[in-house]
Amino acid sequence: MRTPLAPQPPGHWPKRALGLITALLLAVGMSQALADEKVFGWVEKATLEPWGVEVKAKLDSGALTSSLDARDIERFEKDDEEWVRFRLELEDEASGETFSESMELPLYRDIRVRGAGGRDERLVVLMKVCMGDTVYEEQFGLRNREEMHYPLLLGRRTIGHLGLLDVRDTFLNAPQCDEDSPLVAYESEED
Repeated sequence: MRTPLAPQPPGHWPKRALGLITALLLAVGMSQALADEKVFGWVEKATLEPWGVEVKAKLDSGALTSSLDARDIERFEKDDEEWVRFRLELEDEASGETFSESMELPLYRDIRVRGAGGRDERLVVLMKVCMGDTVYEEQFGLRNREEMHYPLLLGRRTIGHLGLLDVRDTFLNAPQCDEDSPLVAYESEED
C-alpha cells in the first residue's frame, strides 16, 4: 500500500524545478569547462626550452616540486647573488643523441625533500618546459636522476598549470612548441 503524498506548501514545485534547472545548468557548464581542459597522461614527452631537447616526463601528483636530472650541481655567488652551476646530460628522445650543456642560473630557492632515502636538500631554479603546445616556466629541483626511468618529474605545482591528469594513460600530448607558442610565466606563490 502506498503512502499518500503529504500536501506540499504553495510554491514548492516551482522552487524544486528551479533547483533542478540550476543543477542541470551547472553540470553542463562544468562538463564544458572540463572539455576545454587539456588532459595529460602520467607519462608524457616534453621539451626543455630553449634547446628543444625532448625527454620523457613523469607527472607525479605525489611530488610538490618538479625535478630535473642534473649533474655536478654547485652553488656559487655571482654579483652578490646566489647562483647554481650544473650540467645537463640528457638523451634526446627525438634524435637518440646525448644532449650535454653546462649552465649557470640564479638560485630561486632551496628545498628539503623527504624520500625513501631520507632527507635531501635540493637547489631550485626556474626553467622552461614545453608540454603540448604551451611553454611553462616552472620551478625545478636539481638532482642526479641518472638511475631513474624519467629525467624529468613534474610535480603538483606544474600539473596544476597543465590541466587534467589521466593516470590510466600515457603520451596524450606530443610537444609542439615554437617561437609563437603561448608562455605561461611562473608566478610566485606560497613556496
